[in-house]
This record gives sequence, C-alpha cells and structure tokens, in this order.
Amino acid sequence: MIDLHYWPTPNGWKISIMLEECGLPYRLLPVNIGKGEQFAPAFLAISPNNRMPAIVDQDPADGGAPIPVFESGAILIYLAEKTGLFLPSDMRDRSQVLQWLMWQMGGLGPMAGQNGHFLLYAPEKVPYAIERYGKEVNRLYGVLNTQLGRTGAFVAGPEYSIADMAIFPWIRTHEAQKVSLADFPHIERWYNTLFARPAVKRGLELAKELRAGTLTEEARKALFGQTAQSVRDGVHKLT
Repeated sequence: MIDLHYWPTPNGWKISIMLEECGLPYRLLPVNIGKGEQFAPAFLAISPNNRMPAIVDQDPADGGAPIPVFESGAILIYLAEKTGLFLPSDMRDRSQVLQWLMWQMGGLGPMAGQNGHFLLYAPEKVPYAIERYGKEVNRLYGVLNTQLGRTGAFVAGPEYSIADMAIFPWIRTHEAQKVSLADFPHIERWYNTLFARPAVKRGLELAKELRAGTLTEEARKALFGQTAQSVRDGVHKLT
C-alpha cells in the first residue's frame, strides 16, 4: 500500500496519474496547502521541504520499514523502479527519460509556476515579471514541440514514460498560462493522446472537489507567505 499525501495541483497530478497507470493500491491523504497543513510536524517528517506530493511506501521491496519519498520527480522514479514500469532498463532509453523528467523539474514546472503566479495570484500586476516568465514558458513550449516533432510519439521516444506523466500536468494548465496549443501542433497531438488515457483521466479526477474556486486571504498567506520560520514553527498558523 502506498500512502499518497496529495492536493490536486500539477505536481500532485503527476503522482496520482502514475499510481493509476501502475495499478498500485494507494490511500489518499489530503494535504490542504491552502490551510498550511504542509507545515504540520507529521508531514514535515515525510516531506522536509514542506511541499506535497509525498508518498510513504508501506510495503517496500526490501521488506523493511516504510519508505517516505518527497519531491515529485523522485517519487516517479521510485514508483517506476518499484513496478518496473514506464522507465526503460536500456541505458540509452533510460537516459532520455530522465533528461526530460529533469527538464520538467528544473524548467517547465518552475517557470510555468512563476508565470501562473504573476498572471493569476500576484496582488498587483508586474509587467516585467509577466513578460519575463511568459516568454520563457513560450520558449519551453517550443522546445517540447520540437522534441515531440522528432519522436513522433511520446516525449522521450516511442514509449510512454514517467517523462510524459511529469510534463502533461503542466501542459494541462496551458489556458491559465495564456498559451494556445494550436500554436504547437506536436504538443496538441501528444496532449490529446495522453488525455484520452483512462488512467490519466482518473488521476486528474482524484479529489478534484478539493480545488478551491477563489483564493482566500488565509490561503494566500499559507501559500505565499512562507519563510524559514514557518518550517521551524512546525505548524503554519494563519492570522
């Protein structure tokens, strides 16, 4: 059994999709990031970076104590190795998958996250930030579109992999990013292919009712007012 500490966001969707694709039994444990639950001591013991998703494998392959894993990319690799699925064993193919996974972790995710923040959540419009991150997101879409044009199938080659699962949830937010998939036909083809997969649909549906429609001031403080003191306190107390 996998304990899934989760909230329905792009990073959370990566893991819900992977678990559904693998068919692993899991238990959903919501972490309400709008209420600061990511700072609870029990969660920090699993995810010291106070970010979800995180998992605890209650039945690890070595038969020992439960294994906690934080950071979505590390979780995808862990689950792929546990199941032998969606991460090739061939050295060259595996390298391609891991490169594109890291591209998402270090590039697309952070840049799209900043772009979304300044477009949707910043208390005032910052034109320089909107232009800076908007252009970078556009560039990254161009990189991905070119790669998918080369492979003709999935991101890292002819086989579906954890690289696709990592990237797809961030492309899922393209409208909020003010990106039209019509401008990137290879991405649009790939996106529609993945969206049609039943496991992807189940992963996106997981706990979708928990997504807030309007960001409250309390949630804004929990999400965007974090400091080192928040972690030291163990529990983020909203005021």
